[in-house]
Amino acid sequence: MEIFKSAKTEASKEFEKLLDTQFTKNQSLVEGKIIEGVVTKVTEKFAFLDCGLKSEAILDINELKTIGLEKKIKVGEKIQVLLERLEDREGNVVVSASKAQKIKGWNILLECYEKNEPITARFISRTKGGAICEHIDTGFLMFCPGSQIHTTPLKDITELFNEPQKFAIIKADKARGNLCVSRRQILESGKKEDKAKIIEKYKVGSILKDAICKGVGSFGVFFNVNNELDVLVHQSEVSYSRVNDLQDVFSVGDKSDLKVISIDKEKMQVGCSIKQLSPDPFEKISNYELNKKYEAKVIKLMEFGIFVELEPNLTCLLHSSQISWSKKNVNPKKAFKVGSMIPVIITEIDNEKRRIAVSHRLTLDNPFKVLADKSPVGSTIEGIVESSNDYAIYVKLNGYDISGFLHCNDLHYTNDPETELKKYKIGDKIKVKILEIKEDQQKVRVGLKQTQKDPFDYFKDKKINDTITVKIISSDNKGLVVQPEGCEMNVLIKKSQIAVNASDARPSRFVGGERIDSAIAELNLEKRKVSLSIKLLEEIQKKEALDKYGAEGSGKNLPFSTLSDKLKKKDKEKK
Repeated sequence: MEIFKSAKTEASKEFEKLLDTQFTKNQSLVEGKIIEGVVTKVTEKFAFLDCGLKSEAILDINELKTIGLEKKIKVGEKIQVLLERLEDREGNVVVSASKAQKIKGWNILLECYEKNEPITARFISRTKGGAICEHIDTGFLMFCPGSQIHTTPLKDITELFNEPQKFAIIKADKARGNLCVSRRQILESGKKEDKAKIIEKYKVGSILKDAICKGVGSFGVFFNVNNELDVLVHQSEVSYSRVNDLQDVFSVGDKSDLKVISIDKEKMQVGCSIKQLSPDPFEKISNYELNKKYEAKVIKLMEFGIFVELEPNLTCLLHSSQISWSKKNVNPKKAFKVGSMIPVIITEIDNEKRRIAVSHRLTLDNPFKVLADKSPVGSTIEGIVESSNDYAIYVKLNGYDISGFLHCNDLHYTNDPETELKKYKIGDKIKVKILEIKEDQQKVRVGLKQTQKDPFDYFKDKKINDTITVKIISSDNKGLVVQPEGCEMNVLIKKSQIAVNASDARPSRFVGGERIDSAIAELNLEKRKVSLSIKLLEEIQKKEALDKYGAEGSGKNLPFSTLSDKLKKKDKEKK
């Protein structure tokens, strides 16, 4: 047993060599390599291979049939397999014919990819985003994106299945062992030389007759010319007038004449124009003048305005703000119809941007100016409640296409504004007074209470310190709420103004309904402000009594008027 004491002895090394020799007859065979084996025995389920190893390898017959090697399931046939493991847990050699075929195919296809050589394959199934292709020679499976199947999009590719075709390998993922191929590249490469010869026939300025619309995009329209060349008409070259959506103008199959405006031989692209087949209508803008009235044809209705033509292809924009004087958010689709003629006035001509702006409302009488002339500020006019919000109602003035703004504070002189606002409904007829007209801003303010008698007029012939009789409506800690006789408005007499003596200034002294006199303490007719005071009235009456009957200390002239003072003085001396 001493031979095993050290692995570095000559005997140990010789024993290790002997074991390796018994394990494999061919020391060049290592795991992960493709080796060749000879079929020595075939059973119902398995084929046995002699690969030069210590034991025979076993292959599943179904695996061989799956990869198309059923013809080689015979004794004596040679089959290439991948040596996965020299020995598994049970002591068997593990090999795979399918993996060997895949690796062999990968190496062949990778070499074609590096040399940029086409391969022969066939479509075998559909998958998300494209189709699966099988290499004819090796059976290797590859992916072909849907955009690379044909030069034009195909809805159905069933006819292409199982037919050997040429493909170009466009991408190789060595880490995952995946390949991406293209049939389109092969088709286009064959047409590339032919397309170059076709483009040579065209020149800038040439007119192409009856080109057929092939597709409509957001940036332009594709046309096919004589079934040999596809050209692009950019959106800017479709029309001199503005086109927002090309699908409104062109459909697949439409025919149109084109003018060649550019040729790029490197990219093999031809650019064409439709609008250049006709003269530029903007050159005729000199025939038109600013602030002059013209008839225009409605050609397109948009949310923000209307496109009209002064003459064919000479397009102008009529913005929604220029449709009506009084309506700010006019819906053009409800106001006009395509094809109708309307009067407009040119308001702007921009030669650099090639734009023309027009106005329709300028051709109409300004209703705000008419209102100012016929019904100036201070006039009374009838109207109908058109709409309302939380703080105002809008009144449609009879005889005018104008809505007047009526704030809730202008509904009634004395009642609560919010309560008054709820009394009016859409359709109610009311009579209002014009309070303000702003022609430049197209605004009119009206009032309802101004058509009624102003209760504050009661104080127009009154002045400060005048005495008036009032009726007590209610009382609280703040004071007395009173109403002057002959007046409909209520006035607050503050607690501090009820009496001269603080002990008498109690609102609770009054229960309501009493008639008392008070004086006007403050009066401002412009600000409509008035203050009443019982205390002031008492002070005025006291002053009048003193002025009439003598000074406040006149009682001191009586015989005993000083008696009280003398008694007080005597008491102080005793102390």
